[in-house]
Amino acid sequence: MSDWFFKQGGRDRIIDWLSLDSKIDSFISEAWGWVRDSWNSTSSFFARFKLTGWKRIANELACESLTLCAAGLVLLLALALPAFQEFDESKYQTGQFAVTFLDRTGNKIGERGILHKDAVPLEEIPDALIKATLATEDRRFFEHFGVDFLGTLRAVIENLKADGVVQGGSTLTQQLAKNLFLSPERSIQRKLKELFLAFLLESRHSKREILRMYLDRAYMGGGAFGVEAASQFYFGKSVKDLSLAESALMAGLFKAPTKYAPHVDLAASRARTNEVLSNLVEAGFYTAGQVHNARLFPARIIEQTDPDSPDWFLDWAFEEVQRLARGKGEYILTARTTVDLKLQRAAEEALVSTIKTQGRYKRTRAGALVSMERDGAVRAIVGGTDYGRSQFNRATSARRQPGSSFKPYVYAVALESGMRPNTTVRDRSRSCGRWSPKNYNGSYGSGRRVPLQYALAKSYNTTAVELSLSLGRDKVLEMVKRLGVNGIRKTCSMALGDGGVTVLEHTGGYATFANDGKLAKPYGVLEIVNARGDLIYSRERDEEPAPQVVPRRVARDLNKMLYQVTHAGTGRRAQLDFTHSVGKTGTSSSYRDAWFMGFTGKYVTGVWLGNDDFRPTGRVTGGSLPAQTWQAYNSVAHTDMNIPTIPGLSPHPTQIAETERLAYLRRMEPNFVEGSTQRAASASLLPDKTRNALRKLAATLRKANGKEPATDLAPKPATTSEKPDRRAGLRQGTGSRGQGRLAR
Repeated sequence: MSDWFFKQGGRDRIIDWLSLDSKIDSFISEAWGWVRDSWNSTSSFFARFKLTGWKRIANELACESLTLCAAGLVLLLALALPAFQEFDESKYQTGQFAVTFLDRTGNKIGERGILHKDAVPLEEIPDALIKATLATEDRRFFEHFGVDFLGTLRAVIENLKADGVVQGGSTLTQQLAKNLFLSPERSIQRKLKELFLAFLLESRHSKREILRMYLDRAYMGGGAFGVEAASQFYFGKSVKDLSLAESALMAGLFKAPTKYAPHVDLAASRARTNEVLSNLVEAGFYTAGQVHNARLFPARIIEQTDPDSPDWFLDWAFEEVQRLARGKGEYILTARTTVDLKLQRAAEEALVSTIKTQGRYKRTRAGALVSMERDGAVRAIVGGTDYGRSQFNRATSARRQPGSSFKPYVYAVALESGMRPNTTVRDRSRSCGRWSPKNYNGSYGSGRRVPLQYALAKSYNTTAVELSLSLGRDKVLEMVKRLGVNGIRKTCSMALGDGGVTVLEHTGGYATFANDGKLAKPYGVLEIVNARGDLIYSRERDEEPAPQVVPRRVARDLNKMLYQVTHAGTGRRAQLDFTHSVGKTGTSSSYRDAWFMGFTGKYVTGVWLGNDDFRPTGRVTGGSLPAQTWQAYNSVAHTDMNIPTIPGLSPHPTQIAETERLAYLRRMEPNFVEGSTQRAASASLLPDKTRNALRKLAATLRKANGKEPATDLAPKPATTSEKPDRRAGLRQGTGSRGQGRLAR
């Protein structure tokens, strides 16, 4: 019998594997011997250099120092990289953005940014202004290389002695780096970037060039950048003609232009000017006798009254232009905007009038208003009561709790899920964790079922919270994200508006409902052209059509519900007698914020009232002063009866009557020419009784002249298809308050 294993070569395989194992063992042995011999040879060689005593210590210190230096350089490079990324040489070679703004019709309305045409050579700037700037801001400017470590150390010591910030350690170069490349945020990261950018500027430019750029680009208050623009703004003359007192005033503005500007606080400005004059003496640039007259005869500023300058809008539009033009390599621009100066003035008058006449008694000192077309075209922005005193734009930058004005977003989710305005829900408090919502009257709900439109009109907190919890708070967050509203967090009381929103974003959210569900993202820039006249941005050309973010049925049903708020609910003070108005009131906890958000068929307007320091108001609710302000503005904003119908509503009876009247006059008088827009506006805004009396008088006169039959020409008010909610008959003041008791 044959050996099968032998036939398959098994024995040969065993012999081959044994041979391989032997070779591996031999290689390892030889390799280890070579390593051992090499180590011994190397050790013997380096043994000749063995150090002992002080030599060894010095060697170790040197080695460790070298290691630490290498590590430090790596760390320094890592810290410097973000600064290098911020460094854009074109920003100071070409300049920062300099924008000339036009209104919607093409008329010039203002400027923002660095005004390059107003730059003055350093040789023509008065010596007094240069010395005052150096004495106050950076006395060792010509001695350091961008960062003054001695000055920084001295400032730290003085601040510690004073237990506060009395001196700054930033050099002119550091300030220039911040102005050119960085934001004004206060952070360690920003400060580190500032240091490295200062070194870069010093390595690329001479001291005179850095000083010139600083004087040409620093913000000086009043919307003026650079000493020439500031000189024209404050004194009405060129910087070349400034006196010592005027130069000292100008030098004092670099530290805090909004604080020390003379038209903001004259006393603070003069105190700062005297401080600058003292610095001139301390630095040895002037003697006490030379600055004596400047102290006795302080600088006088010219009166700044430009009621046509829409400063709040321009500040926001300037940010929009920078966003749209960033990366295009163009810095000198002209932008045509969406602002309407008539509406801007009307908005300012309505807001300021409310706060000045009633704010003192209601402990309400701040406010904001935004008005836009249904598609998001912003027509007016009011960010406060006095732009000269405070340039902080409360309409675009302040995030305040919207209170119950947030509820329409929750009800939009409910309608999108299949509910209708007459769908009934339980008026009952539902706990979320340890928190349970209360209505404005302090109750936890009546327990009865009420229609959605009734619950929104009466601003029930219990119903809004129940809907948000049952439908899902994630869906509510997704809805507000679709509408472009930010600052909302997922909390138990989010349905009551406990987040923070801006007036601009909030108004844009409501504009989507007015726009029949199409996204109405706020915009203020229509076109941008460069210095050569080339069109670099066109909204019509470069922007995509607005998407349908909310179903039309949902938007129209919600508009019908918001109609009930202004006609049978908490927002009745916002009614207009010539067109439909819809909206929602809102008041945050402890009466800190009061809102009215609403729209007509033409304009969407948001109003906020409160205090900058978040102090409670004098029990101001959204249905009181904000609704009154909204009504006052919209009463003059609509200049004719050509107002589109709000989606979901029928035309207003007055508009129907006016249309019928004009049609009758055209039939009776073939040569009839409709009056001007202004005359039509005046007639449309008259009270119903006055308008009807005038129509009767006109009919009588026409009868006497034999031009028309003896009939009453005043058309009877047309009936609207909307039937008011019979149950919505509670007094003004019944609403709901937020977290626990967020007001309506």
